[in-house]
Amino acid sequence: MQRHAGVLGLIAASLIVTDVAASVDRSLIPQPRPAQQSRQVPTPVLAQQAPINAGIAPTRSLFPAARPDHLGQPRSASLERWLRGFRSRALAQGIQTRVFDRAFAGVQLDPDILQRESRQPEFSRPIWAYLDSAVSESRIRNGRAMLREHRRVLDEIEDRYGVDREVVVAIWGMESAYGSLRGSTRIIPALTTLAISSRRSNFYEQQLIGALQILQAGDVDERHLVGSWAGAMGHTQFIPTSYLAYAVDFRGDGHRDIWSDDPTDSLASTAAYLSRHGWTRGQPWGVEVRVPSGFNPRLANTRRGVQEWVALGIRGQRGVALPTSGEATLMFPAGSQGPAILAFQNFRVIKRYNNADAYAIGVGHLADRLRGEDGFVADWPRDDRPLSRSEREELQRLLQRAGHYSGAIDGRVGSGTLSAVRDWQAANGLPPDGYVSLALLERMRR
Repeated sequence: MQRHAGVLGLIAASLIVTDVAASVDRSLIPQPRPAQQSRQVPTPVLAQQAPINAGIAPTRSLFPAARPDHLGQPRSASLERWLRGFRSRALAQGIQTRVFDRAFAGVQLDPDILQRESRQPEFSRPIWAYLDSAVSESRIRNGRAMLREHRRVLDEIEDRYGVDREVVVAIWGMESAYGSLRGSTRIIPALTTLAISSRRSNFYEQQLIGALQILQAGDVDERHLVGSWAGAMGHTQFIPTSYLAYAVDFRGDGHRDIWSDDPTDSLASTAAYLSRHGWTRGQPWGVEVRVPSGFNPRLANTRRGVQEWVALGIRGQRGVALPTSGEATLMFPAGSQGPAILAFQNFRVIKRYNNADAYAIGVGHLADRLRGEDGFVADWPRDDRPLSRSEREELQRLLQRAGHYSGAIDGRVGSGTLSAVRDWQAANGLPPDGYVSLALLERMRR
């Protein structure tokens, strides 16, 4: 789950929202995001084996240090008014008075968080640059070391939930660099700041209620409820509502502890999340494929049975055999000149954790590399670059002028813009793959 990403600093500072089919990243913060936010806490799952690197469960949690509050400063009148209203809403949803008052004692707004939330890069990153960082040699090397170090508990997690250990560890690496960058921002002040000032205030207020429910359940105290500036927590960056719905007590110590230095509950919770969203045991996330000469690029981003793709001439790169059943979507993450990927159900499940094509490709590809597979066969168009916002707006205006687009001129490349791009490409003798690039914009300017 879920922006935000997977190291916090890598993703939060570099991505811009777009709906291009995996040509750029769409998430600002890597964090789990369930389709339906649930406040029902599942029954804790108990482990049959002691935690990793120890004979018994640790007696206390080893939390990262929290950032200090600025206690004693007077609150602004606007913050006091908002707190009075929110307090009524929180108590109406079952938050106890003592829990609320203790959580908000001394809480102040954090202007640094507002700057982070409003900061949008002018250029989005192309997928190959994203993958260079997300699936770097150091991340592969460190991930293989984590697989060895935590082999015993990963055996149990994989056996219980049916989710490949490499995928779980890949998410761990993407989200927090294997636990080294979990975040130390106090969650209550951060979510309060965002709930008051963000354009997504309703979402952040819901997360704030979730954070109070976590405190009320006793899984962690106010001082140790820490994470990223946007509210994602722990080794695999759960937002509060996802924690409430999917986190598990795999160690069996009575707490679902994703904040501890021990990653057991975090890794198990990630596997439980993927399992609950339909992970298919034994199925790949995706396979790089060869596309036959003369193939119609308009079939990209359509879902078909695997045998139907085979009948159309799709074959696995390096002779990799495709699954014999199931449905898959053909993707051209960087247009028809770059790698082609046949993405399966498990790819869609990874996107439930973070709804970005580039993120899911990064997790899947990192998992493949952790198990010893090679990189992509086809080359990425590295001499290309993404369009700036003003260039994307110009693209939309040109599409509108040509009669292919009737949506808003907002620089957001969503499904309507992509469909218009395909129509323009087909009308002008180009492969209609929907890939937005500087070369396409320059061609349209003529």
